[in-house]
Amino acid sequence: MTRSIRPAESADAEVIQAIETAADALLIDVLGAWQWPPAADGASRLSSPGFVLVGEDEADHSPVGFVHVLDVDGHAHLEQLSVLPEAGRRGHGRGLVTAALDEARERGYTRVTLRTYAEIPWNAPFYASCGFLESIPETPFLRDLVDVEASLGLDRYGRRVQMTVEL
Repeated sequence: MTRSIRPAESADAEVIQAIETAADALLIDVLGAWQWPPAADGASRLSSPGFVLVGEDEADHSPVGFVHVLDVDGHAHLEQLSVLPEAGRRGHGRGLVTAALDEARERGYTRVTLRTYAEIPWNAPFYASCGFLESIPETPFLRDLVDVEASLGLDRYGRRVQMTVEL
């Protein structure tokens, strides 16, 4: 399958939110997390410091996934990777992660962090296959994320971990 990856545009806001909602539904089902927080507003993602890349199916240019990397105090944090379930297991997620790491490197970052579930196959094991390693939250932002996740009850569905890749 041929695909392309491009920077997100303001017109992508609704589809970004729809992709995240569809991807979250798969996670919600696997975890039995019926009180999962709703997907972030696409316009908010696009207006956050950092960047959003959209993966498209090249045949019809339909968006099938996105990756959102935040810039927090000069640090790159992969905030969200979502791929439509029907487009899953076709390399879109890996392509988006690779493109995000390339973009982060071009922007002068030396590493990228993320937080995810340790045991979900398309979470920590997937990111490990992309070069991420488990790490310890070292900045105030990263430590605050642990508290935010706890306040949302995300840890009741499984062990959460931080992961980092050096660029």
